[in-house]
Amino acid sequence: MDSFEPKKLALLRILQILERYTDCDHPLKHDEIVKKLENNYSITVERKAIGRNISLLQEAGYDIETTKKGSYLASRLFEDSELRLLSDSVLASQHITAKHSKELIEKIATLSNKYFKSHIKNVYSVNDWNKSENVALFYNIEIIDEAITNNRKIKFEYNKYGFDKKLHRSARHIASPYQMILHNQRYFLMAYQEKWQHMRYFRLDRITNIELLQEPATDLRSIDGYKNGIDYKRFSSALPYMFSDEPEQITFLINGEWMIDQIVDWFGFDFKIAEQDDKIYVTVKASPDAMEYWAMQYLNNVEILSPMSLRERIAKNVNAANNKYNGENQ
Repeated sequence: MDSFEPKKLALLRILQILERYTDCDHPLKHDEIVKKLENNYSITVERKAIGRNISLLQEAGYDIETTKKGSYLASRLFEDSELRLLSDSVLASQHITAKHSKELIEKIATLSNKYFKSHIKNVYSVNDWNKSENVALFYNIEIIDEAITNNRKIKFEYNKYGFDKKLHRSARHIASPYQMILHNQRYFLMAYQEKWQHMRYFRLDRITNIELLQEPATDLRSIDGYKNGIDYKRFSSALPYMFSDEPEQITFLINGEWMIDQIVDWFGFDFKIAEQDDKIYVTVKASPDAMEYWAMQYLNNVEILSPMSLRERIAKNVNAANNKYNGENQ
């Protein structure tokens, strides 16, 4: 095809060919670009037109290198290592269904050349990972984003898994949404329930049948504890399990310096350490409800010292577990 219109598109098509087929290890000679223009797009141009168009693209800011072996796109918006990081993050996200994960990873792969996809094997193993079955996740995100932008309340059903390993409705909620938060590989909605006057954190992959209401959302700064807005640092340190009780100062002993690694993973760097009489004391500000679970997880290496109410709760849990495993109910 040698019509005027296709030739006007030659500049764009040459760029697309360089994006899809080239890198420093796979340059294309001008003759090869001419063939791809004709085979892929039915555009016929002379060989010397390729050099002129590449010069125009370079003037426009595209990083195109030309060597004796041919021309190639030397840099892109994303490096391959960055795309691998993104695709691995999608693969590891348990709140995204296997189908959506595969589609997202394939879209990410298009941001590089055709050789990149052969290096991301995870798109072929996505069904082997533990994934959500809630196909409404992305729709939920759209509705919640619209509600937050327009200061509106939402109505939705919240679900839990049953014996059949399927999601079943456990409750209906009306709430004012404020933020969507990715925390500990889970996606949460931060929302205020006027009925209970309580801030809650809902798993996005547990939400179904969401509706955008006309009723205006409660002003976040009118809620106790939020007059200065959202304290994002609190999510990484004070709420390791996204409980919504008020953080308190908690002090505990750890069994060895190696535990500091775990503390940083869960609480960030906002904690204090003191050594006395060969003992290591750690102080954090965190949710007592969350700390109860966290301390039980590290029971052999952590001893809660204060507040006493939390220490007593853990002691009660330990005694109950001891009775269970030592045959009291056998």
